Amino acid sequence: MKILGIETSCDETSVALLEDEKVIANIISSQDFHVEYGGVVPELSSRAHLQMVMPLFKKTLEQSSVSIEDIDLIAATAGPGLIGALLVGLTFAKGLSYSTGKNFLPVNHVEGHIYSGFLMDRKPEFPYLCLAVSGGHTLLLIVKSDTEIVKLGSTIDDAAGEAFDKVAKMLGLGYPGGPKISAAAASVSSSSIKFPIAHCKNEFDFSFSGLKTSVLRFIQKEYGNAENIPAGDKGLIAYSFQKSLVEALTRNVVKALNQFRVKSISLAGGVAANTLLRSEFESIAGKIKVPLVIPSLDYCGDNGAMIALRGYRLFNAGRRGTFGSNAFASMPEDNFTGYKK
Repeated sequence: MKILGIETSCDETSVALLEDEKVIANIISSQDFHVEYGGVVPELSSRAHLQMVMPLFKKTLEQSSVSIEDIDLIAATAGPGLIGALLVGLTFAKGLSYSTGKNFLPVNHVEGHIYSGFLMDRKPEFPYLCLAVSGGHTLLLIVKSDTEIVKLGSTIDDAAGEAFDKVAKMLGLGYPGGPKISAAAASVSSSSIKFPIAHCKNEFDFSFSGLKTSVLRFIQKEYGNAENIPAGDKGLIAYSFQKSLVEALTRNVVKALNQFRVKSISLAGGVAANTLLRSEFESIAGKIKVPLVIPSLDYCGDNGAMIALRGYRLFNAGRRGTFGSNAFASMPEDNFTGYKK
């Protein structure tokens, strides 16, 4: 089965082609111009998607040596994300489906990340514990099957990726925050600076607002503003912030592993590219001897391959799409079900 995947939820335009679960092509165009604005500008993002989606579609078919007639299923991100950006890819996919008679299936963007581990040679085994972390979402989940996801916890305020972006801005490191913080912290092996980790009412929830505020108060107290922070001290602050954030994430993962029986662990989403977080997950999996699946860096960020993969698995599970599906898809946890030990 050949599946075309289209992703335009934020600032990456991506078109991919899969044959069953094998990636034939996965082309990504990143909107790097947002750097000068310190964040994604929704209107500019939508315009860039309009310019790129057709050329990427043609390039994907050319690189894969297939024609539109060979495609069996067209899957496209239907939310959550930036509404204008989503509408570009979703409308393009619907148009292709309508004009060619090919099957169409809308895919939840977050679920694309959750199942992205299946793009690897070593795939997750159900049920598996998944930490999905990105700029907009932080979710701790038990994935029981292709159609049943259990939410254990989520962020009650900022997402982990959002916290990275905001702290990077406080330090004057620029955008995007994740890579900037990681690079600044790389030269530091220890720091006496301590930032707090929040404890939530639900033991599996996350909160990063207090951590972010603690960094801001520390900068204001010690330096006044970012311009007065010596380059070396920026590394120390970045190191301490990153250490606290990763500890907050992994602490809940360990608690979940102590309470629930799973066959594997998966880390997914844009923040899954963070070196320290990946290393900590490898350590956790090694200690409890449970297989770990982390997507390669190409599949951590937004990409069409994960959308095609999720569409393929949903289609095989009996799901079918309609042209009434729009960009205002609900968050996946709205459909999460209870889980018993």
